[in-house]
Amino acid sequence: MNNYDLIIVGAGPAGIFTALELLRKSSKTTGPRICLIEKGKPVEKRHCPKDKTGHCVNCKPTCAITTGFSGAGAFSDGKLSLSYQVGGELPELIGEDFAQELINYTDKIYLEFGADPHVEGIYEGSEIKEIRKRAIQAGLQLVDCPIRHLGTEKAQQLYLNIQNYLLARGVEMLFNTECDNILLEGSECKGVVITEKGERRELRADQVVIATGRRGADWLEKLCAEHNIAHKPGTVDIGVRVECRNEIMETINKVLYEGKLIGYPNPWKNKVRTFCQNPGGFVAQENYDNDLAVVNGHSYKDLKSGNTNLAILVSHNFTEPFNQPIAYAQKVGELTNMLGAGHILVQRYGDILDGKRTWAKELAHSNVRPTLKDAVAGDITAAAIIEAMDEDIDATQCRGDGSCLGGAACLTHHLWEDLNRTTRKFLEGVTLAGMVEAHAARHGKQVVSAVIPVRKHA
Repeated sequence: MNNYDLIIVGAGPAGIFTALELLRKSSKTTGPRICLIEKGKPVEKRHCPKDKTGHCVNCKPTCAITTGFSGAGAFSDGKLSLSYQVGGELPELIGEDFAQELINYTDKIYLEFGADPHVEGIYEGSEIKEIRKRAIQAGLQLVDCPIRHLGTEKAQQLYLNIQNYLLARGVEMLFNTECDNILLEGSECKGVVITEKGERRELRADQVVIATGRRGADWLEKLCAEHNIAHKPGTVDIGVRVECRNEIMETINKVLYEGKLIGYPNPWKNKVRTFCQNPGGFVAQENYDNDLAVVNGHSYKDLKSGNTNLAILVSHNFTEPFNQPIAYAQKVGELTNMLGAGHILVQRYGDILDGKRTWAKELAHSNVRPTLKDAVAGDITAAAIIEAMDEDIDATQCRGDGSCLGGAACLTHHLWEDLNRTTRKFLEGVTLAGMVEAHAARHGKQVVSAVIPVRKHA
């Protein structure tokens, strides 16, 4: 049995900075005893096989891109948003001024460990005014946000510097180690139960910090339920990652580097925002529990592509009686994975507007060549969900070829064709979240979408 002053579960940014702060604020002459528990690997041993294989091999037990020292930050776009207006709910919890003060404080620490001193997005001139004007005309808010771009490849070295700093000052790090549970004495947490090299054992500490981040959100939710720990469902963001030619985003890339736009479109008035823009970047696959595959954007300092990618996200907040936002988001992701047979789906914007799927040969003829090479062309709209169920939305009897009446079009053929187009146009604008919220509004309650059965052919 080991005893520590502090045990931190999770070596992502939250866990790392908790350790840093305790070391620097401690009054102990010998320094506090800190144990950092991480299910992934140290940063120098995190390598994605896709660099050699050309495709995702679904690494077990953990994905090297999402798990390990520094969390997803080691391989992500490596950008620091230096404004309290961007991010989660911290400004509401502690106040805008204090949130900005902490951001500035943290930014100085990143500079200390090797971050690029250059800051993007502080351009002033006529071009920024024109971008803001167009945003206002579109009913959008343009957020002023300075960006410090670490770079995907540079971030790994920076976090290695932090890792070595912590090790040199006595922080014990247990990698490839699962935290199974916490040890409670009454209402106080006094330690954790871990599995290390197949062996379970207990670690005790005066204080325990759970900092598992997105990768461990599902585990933390189950932990709270098991021990009857009060917790509040957070905001869930569901969306798509858009990729286009650099030329299309040339002005925004030059002036803002990352354009952050917020809107509240009809009919639901949900918050919709752009996020994580990567000029000359690459779309990357990330794998989570239950083989859930999602996408992220990487932005290197030196290596550049001909594309810019960004996320468009819709924020959802759930209240009683539903309190499982993580499970909700996972189900949406699993459904999309199912439609792509385990691959990431890509669809042309024009095809979404036309209510049709994208075919591989069409994608090959596009000006935009996806940087995620093993993504597959398909249909990510609600119409594709209907078709995956084998529920035919074709109202004609001739499958649209006009042979209804002895090889010729029947009298009502064009009427049914119009109905087809109208139905598809409607379905293409339907989202899973929208269907859930519409049902809730009609029945005066919050609901979660049910499992959609898929009919199998005999």
